[in-house]
Amino acid sequence: MTTARPQVLLVCDQRVRETYLPPEEIARLERFADWQWIESSGGGGIYDTPDDPLLAQALHPHLGDKDALIVCHGSPRINAEALAHAPNLKIIGELEGDRFAARIDVEAARARGIRAVDTTNGSSYPVAEWALGLILISLRNAGARFREFVAGEPEKASAARKETRGILTGKRVGLIGCGHIGRRLIEFLRPFRTDIWVYDPYLNGEIADAVDFLQTSLDNVLAQCDVVVCLAPLTPQTKGMLGQRELDLLRPGAAFINVSRGAIVDSQALVARLKRGDITAGLDVFDPEPIPADSEILHLPNVFLSPHFAGLTGDAYPHFFRLMVDELERFFGGHETRFDLTPRTLANRRGAETVLS
Repeated sequence: MTTARPQVLLVCDQRVRETYLPPEEIARLERFADWQWIESSGGGGIYDTPDDPLLAQALHPHLGDKDALIVCHGSPRINAEALAHAPNLKIIGELEGDRFAARIDVEAARARGIRAVDTTNGSSYPVAEWALGLILISLRNAGARFREFVAGEPEKASAARKETRGILTGKRVGLIGCGHIGRRLIEFLRPFRTDIWVYDPYLNGEIADAVDFLQTSLDNVLAQCDVVVCLAPLTPQTKGMLGQRELDLLRPGAAFINVSRGAIVDSQALVARLKRGDITAGLDVFDPEPIPADSEILHLPNVFLSPHFAGLTGDAYPHFFRLMVDELERFFGGHETRFDLTPRTLANRRGAETVLS
């Protein structure tokens, strides 16, 4: 266990400094570490990594005595050249939901024995809650009943109450993808005594054993589950992954949920499948977004739509910094980190065809 107080450097723009760091989490960090903020304003988007040598060079003098480096919006890419100026650096963390690790050269960090982590799951956990909500709504086709009420047709809504797919308890739920969202959703599903099947080519059998689900094929999830939840990341491999053939596998009475990315599903094929009227859907995402005003998906009675807000918490600050302080506290306490960036995680996020060990 390290006895000296760790020196932590945060590199980000002013907006992140003001809106991502809850005072209580700053206080928690200060109980075991000293920290410094360096303003860096090179680009403002999640995936914007400034390609500005001067910006990177301005950072180098601040790295010499740092044990930990946290980067977010505005930070230059932390590459091999930057790491050469950080002889004491032991851990780098990405504070945003940066699924592609654009601001960290993970391979260069690994070559120097530096741990790399990110807290993208800060926006994943609330998605799992809304996925459960959409499952419950879709199994009862509650969206249709709401439409009838607000249209001034309460008698119609009352008469259609029996048109439900049933309750969640005891159902078989299939997950397409089982990362942070999927594993949290499985926790929420336990009280309903569901049978859980998972398709995720990047998971090994140890995860299936530890979390307790049946690992299977995509076709089995689609064809044999009462509820199918799309949680896969959008990559070159998953774009358009669910087309007509796949959606036709959904059995009558199934509920299809998508809280991932709309472009994973062929939108025209999904509309066509839903127009058959024998399945329901709960969609927080669609392709394109915003949904065009003339899209048929807006008017289908067996669809419940929400405005891509599953990742929002309503809290004053996002949860990324809390999770990062957790990671630093674990690391400098001599424990293992939870959210490592490794060849396997990067292969998963980038959609590599070869699964790395």
